[in-house]
Amino acid sequence: MLESNLDFLSIEIVGKRVLLNPISLDSSDEIFREFTSEITKYMLPSPPSDISQIVSFIEMSIEGMNNKTDLVLKISDLESGEFLGVCGLHSRGKPKEPELGVWLKKSAHHKHYGREAISNFVKWTQENVVLNYLIYPVDKENIPSVKVAESLGGQIIGEGIKENMSGNVLNEVIYKIV
Repeated sequence: MLESNLDFLSIEIVGKRVLLNPISLDSSDEIFREFTSEITKYMLPSPPSDISQIVSFIEMSIEGMNNKTDLVLKISDLESGEFLGVCGLHSRGKPKEPELGVWLKKSAHHKHYGREAISNFVKWTQENVVLNYLIYPVDKENIPSVKVAESLGGQIIGEGIKENMSGNVLNEVIYKIV
């Protein structure tokens, strides 16, 4: 369990251009449409074949937030409210060393939304969750994610090869963010 006195289902993190708030079933269609094979290329999950997989993911995320094992937030454009992506904090059985994750829809790439979202998320987490450090695994070829990890002062603590659910080989680097 992630140690925090806050209700994870009522969190709101405001950046200069992005708003992060708890994922909800209202985002099912957008996530289903945007979580494509191109987006999941450097991630463990595969794109959904059916919207019911997204609904199940969101329901499990809400349960995880209720149990404080996970915190999964929708990333939106602060001004327009446009859906941009999702970021998450997952305890994975190690609540003092939770894992970060983030993805953005294709049209939001190369605009630094991911960096802004994850930077604000990390700052919020460091101020509101009791932890030793954060883990941020990225594929070496995913240069934008590598740059995000480095911009947060991430230090490489491990490397490995993994096969994702789509059968792609990931050349993973694991960053520790204090």
